[in-house]
Parts: sequence; C-alpha cells; structure tokens
Amino acid sequence: MHQFLALTSPGIEILLADEIKSLGGEQVTQKPEGVYFSGTLALGYHVCLWTRMATRVMLKLAEGDANNKDELFAAAASINWTDVFSNNDTFSVDFVGQSEEIRNSQFGGLVIKDAIVDHFRDKGIERPSVQKSEPNIRFQARLLRQQVAIYLDFSGRGLFQRGYRKNSGAAPLKENLAAALIKRSGWLDDTSKPLLDPMCGSGTILIEAVAMAAGQAPGIDREVWGFEHWLGHNEQNWHDELEQAIEKSHQGLDNLKVKVFGNDIDSRVIHTAQQNARNAKMQHFIEFSCKDINKLDNSFGGPGTVLFNPPYGVRMGELPELVENFALFGKKLKTQFLDWRIAILTGNVELLSMLKLASFKRYKFKNGPLDCQLALYNIDEKQSAKDESNPQIDFEQKDSAFANRLVKNRKNLKSWLKKEQLECYRLYDADIPEYNVAIDIYGEYVVIHEYAAPSIIAVEKSAKRLQEVIYFTPKVLQIPVDKVVLKTRSKQKGKNQYEKVDKKKQSITVSEYGAKFKVNLWDYLDTGLFLDHRKTRQIIAQKSKNKSLLNLFAYTGSVSLQAALHGASSITTVDMSNTYLDWAQDNFSINKLISHKFQFIQADCLQWLKKNEQKFDVVFIDPPTFSNSKRMGESFDVQRDHVDLITDGLKALAPNGELIFTNNKRNFKMDFEAMNLLGVVVKSMSDLTRDKDFQRNKHIHNSWSITRDINSENK
Repeated sequence: MHQFLALTSPGIEILLADEIKSLGGEQVTQKPEGVYFSGTLALGYHVCLWTRMATRVMLKLAEGDANNKDELFAAAASINWTDVFSNNDTFSVDFVGQSEEIRNSQFGGLVIKDAIVDHFRDKGIERPSVQKSEPNIRFQARLLRQQVAIYLDFSGRGLFQRGYRKNSGAAPLKENLAAALIKRSGWLDDTSKPLLDPMCGSGTILIEAVAMAAGQAPGIDREVWGFEHWLGHNEQNWHDELEQAIEKSHQGLDNLKVKVFGNDIDSRVIHTAQQNARNAKMQHFIEFSCKDINKLDNSFGGPGTVLFNPPYGVRMGELPELVENFALFGKKLKTQFLDWRIAILTGNVELLSMLKLASFKRYKFKNGPLDCQLALYNIDEKQSAKDESNPQIDFEQKDSAFANRLVKNRKNLKSWLKKEQLECYRLYDADIPEYNVAIDIYGEYVVIHEYAAPSIIAVEKSAKRLQEVIYFTPKVLQIPVDKVVLKTRSKQKGKNQYEKVDKKKQSITVSEYGAKFKVNLWDYLDTGLFLDHRKTRQIIAQKSKNKSLLNLFAYTGSVSLQAALHGASSITTVDMSNTYLDWAQDNFSINKLISHKFQFIQADCLQWLKKNEQKFDVVFIDPPTFSNSKRMGESFDVQRDHVDLITDGLKALAPNGELIFTNNKRNFKMDFEAMNLLGVVVKSMSDLTRDKDFQRNKHIHNSWSITRDINSENK
C-alpha cells in the first residue's frame, strides 16, 4: 500500500475527501493541508485520472524528524534515490513549511537537494541536474511540527487543467473550483433540469458541469504526468486505468442528455467559450448567447439552476455597474425564475444584499487569493413573501438618508450652478458621517470618492453603505450607471498624494469660466482639476492680469491656464512630474494658448526655488501635505517645512508682489512668529477661496496672502 496526499484549494477539502472515498481510497483523512489516503499504485493512477477536486496528488517516499538541518538531511538521505529516478533526468525540490532551525523554504529545499545529489555521488554515479522550470521529475518536502514528509509529485502540477482550454477571459475560474461550485449548487442531483450561467465568461462552469453529468474522467486528455520519469512507475497498470477511463468517458458522453446555457455581454469571450466547448467535444450540450444580463429573459424551461461567478468589483469601474446589475437581476429572479435554485460565487459578499433575497446556505471558498462565498437561494413564494416583509433588505429611495440628502443638496445648489454656469462641482462631502464619501460632478459624469472608514465601523457595514451610495447616486442624478466612476481614498502615508489607481488613458474636456480643461476620471485618485480651488484660480488670475506669475507645484497647470486667459504678461509653471507638465501643456493647447511667454519647467520645486534668480509679481505655492518622492532630495512636510518654503518663495517675489500660499493639511497652523521675523503681512484667504459647494468643509484647504510689510522695511 502506498501513502498519498491530495492537495486542493481552501473550501474544497471536504468535497475532495468524499471524492477520494468514492474512488476507492482507504484511510482517508482530511486535514488543513490536504487529504491523506492510502491505496495501491493502481488506485493512485485511478485517482489522478478521475479527481475533479484536487490540484495535485503526491506519493509519500519517506518521513522523519527534522528538528534541525542535520535531521532534515538524514530524513532525505534515508531514501534510495537511485531507485526513484535516473541521473539522466532533471529534477526540482519544492519545500513547504518552516521552523526555528529551518527558517525558509529555499534553505529547506537546498538541504533536500544536497541529500539527493550526495546519494548519487556516494554510489559513484554522476549527479543529476537541477532544473526549476519544467524538470522531468519533481519532489516536495513538507515540514510540519518538526516532522518532514518527502513526496514524489505523482500527478504533476495543475491537475485542475483539463486540456481543452486554450484561451480564457479575464480572471478565469479554475476547473476544480468550478467542480466544487457545481457540486454544492445541487444541480447534479437532477441533470435533466436546465443549468444557466448568465455571466459565463470562457465557459468553465458549463463545460465542467457537462463533463460531471457525463461521468467523464477529467484526466484522460492530460499530456504530461509527474510519475512518468519515476522508476517505480508501472506502465501496464497505468495503461489499464487509462483505457478504462477513456472507455467510460466516451460512453458517458454518448449517453448524455443534458442542455445547459451560457450567456455573456462580451462577444469575444462567448467566441472563446464556444471554442473551448468544441475543444472539449461538448458544444452540442451547451447553448451560448451574447446578451446583457439585464436583458436576459427566462426561455430556458425549468425550473432549474442559475450558477455564476460574476466580477467582484475589485477592478476600476466594475462596482457601480455591478450594484445596478445585482439590484435588477434580483428583481428578474423573483419575477421570471420562480422555483429555481440560484448559486452565486462572490468575493464581494455585500453585493449580495442588492438581490433582496435571503440565502439558505453559504460556503466559503478561495478563488485565487480572494476569500469568496457561494450563496445559495431558492426562489419560491415563501422567499418572495419573506423579502417583502424584511425591512433589512428593502432598498427604497424614500427610506435612504443618503438619497434624501443628495436630493436636498442638488436643490440647494441649483440656482447657484445656473448663475455661475458651472458643470464641475461637489455635490456631497460626507454630509452624513455614516456615508463617508464625496461626490463630484464633471459634466455628464459623476465621481464617487470613498474615504477610508473609521476603524470602529465594521467593514461589512461600511461596504453596504457604499453599495447604497453607488445604487442611489445615478438614480437621483438621472445618469447612466456607466457614467459613474468610483475611487477609493485613504491616507497616503509616505506617498505622494497623486497616486495612480488604474490606467485607462481616457480623458474628457470640461469647462470652467471660459476655460477648457482636460480631466481624467479614471487613472488617478485626483482628476487633474481640484474643484475646491475654483475660486483660488479666479482670484490669482485676476491678480495676475498684466503681471508675471510663478506657479509652483503646478500639477496640471489649471491656475496658470486661468491666469493666461486673464492676460498675465508671463507665466512660469513648475512641477516635478513630466506627466502633469505634459497635461498642463495639453490644457494650454486645448485653449489655443501658445506663446513664448508661457514656460513649463520640470524640476524639484524646492530645489528650483533655491536656485532661482528671477522675480515675479505673483507667486502661487500649493505644495503637497507630505511627499518623499524618490526624485526629491529629501522628504517634505508642509507643517514642518512651510517657513523655509515661504522664505525661498519670497526671494522670487518682486518688491510689490504678492505670494499666495495654500495647502490642504487639516488643522494646519501658520507660524506667525516666523512670518513676523520675515517682515511680511499674512492674511487668511480661506473663506474667500472656498466656494459655495465647499462651505460645509472648513478644512478642505487653507489659503494665505503674504506681502512684504512696508512699515517693517522702512524701519
């Protein structure tokens, strides 16, 4: 009898244990690391061919104490390696686990490798070569509680791969997880009923379901096996098991009478799914269609099972559409899929609340690195009645404090927006603390900024409130959900505030007081136009008429642009980022402003200012709160360093000039004592620069006008 260990992903272990028992495994034991079982060599081959739940099957070669390096070496040296594989074969060693003496997998693997090659040398045989990528034979050592078990990788890696999938869509589901979902959904109890995957992607769930219904051995088309270069391999036993598996699989497929349905909005992945089904010889059992899930009608007969793995909203732009889809799909299920079973795998459990359904069972799984749940629902009359009487899953606009506030804010700003002819403004800014978001309007788009919730707020509660925000915002504003952009903000410790979040390279053009600006709502946390500085731009533009302007930390040059349109005699725009300077120049080009009077300089603003000898009538400085960019010689903290920065800024100021200093550090304190020593007059401008849509947020930014004290100079 041989000892085996079958590996799988979290959540599937119990199903794998049941499967191995059904395949004839003996002494089956389920543990966190996998499923142990014993059996003949033929049983090992049989499991490799028939398991749907395992990712790998390994054969134990030896075990022993491993309190230290010497004991680990001795355990490996106890194996007669020349009976295991030939020195003509390349090999590799994986090592799993660690202890006080054996602190990392690389060291543990090296000890095992040394024991192997020493064995060959001691026998007077040339040592085999190590090859990490695609070796002929693999071994794995597993260290647990000072004991090491050494295995032959019997099946080889990636046992979940069935061999038919040449291409896949984004984030493909592994076949063993798909098999687990199908098993848990209950569809296999009666495969005469229809099965629908309304977001089928490359078709993995449906192809796996047909294969399971047919009783097909998933390993019959696998081309490479881990045991092929093992000297204990019995070719006859293997051939017998393979022939039986092929025969049973073909019979099962020939006698199969099922119909399953796949739908996806993306015609490209539907094409991939169809090709995968043809490769698997299952195209006759699966009907694919390309359609928006919200336009899907129940023409599948039934009752049956709906099983799918929708996106989780972890990618930019997915969540707003998903929230809408889940809400609409929940209504569709209750009206068109009565008496159906619904099974949904998601890594965003809070999304499930949008269905307004009560699940009767949930299972935990891992989809790659993501924690997920499979939620099961029965759509019946009792369920519908329960939904209607459960206020926790009632989601009406009149009952939403957030939706009501959004309506109120829109009404309050309506006349002001019309008067100012503004198309970019802030509509909501954490007005209700429980809904910790800001909502900005950019023309026909809306941007939802989610702030990091306080630690005392449960993650689930915060996520559910965000879903409510995402759901109601487009409805209140009467805009399509694809015009909603979601961004997550958190405190940027040790990072520059303009952090990238995605890369769509997409932009729109918006207007403000006669100026056109390019804004990017997708690629960065900030859009390229700070809405809270709308009045700041106008004030500085008016002060700069027929005067020279220095704009430091200029970002995308919005202040420079307004000054240019107001007739500034010259403008010098300085920023450290080439990306933002290019963006600034794009803004000037859009407004047809091309002149030698406009300079754009890429430089560390702090260092540039120290070396600058030119004088300017107006100096605008809007530094980040904190930055430790590698391109800067040292870190910058606006509270700590503002005196030095203003001191250097004054050196660039013409005799009768004005320096405007702003920042967005909450509770920033100007060092007035240091300002007195500099001989300047400092006046707060914060109330002047904060426009109507930012009146509630007194901390959105701080603004100061700094001029030289004439009286001080006369003294």
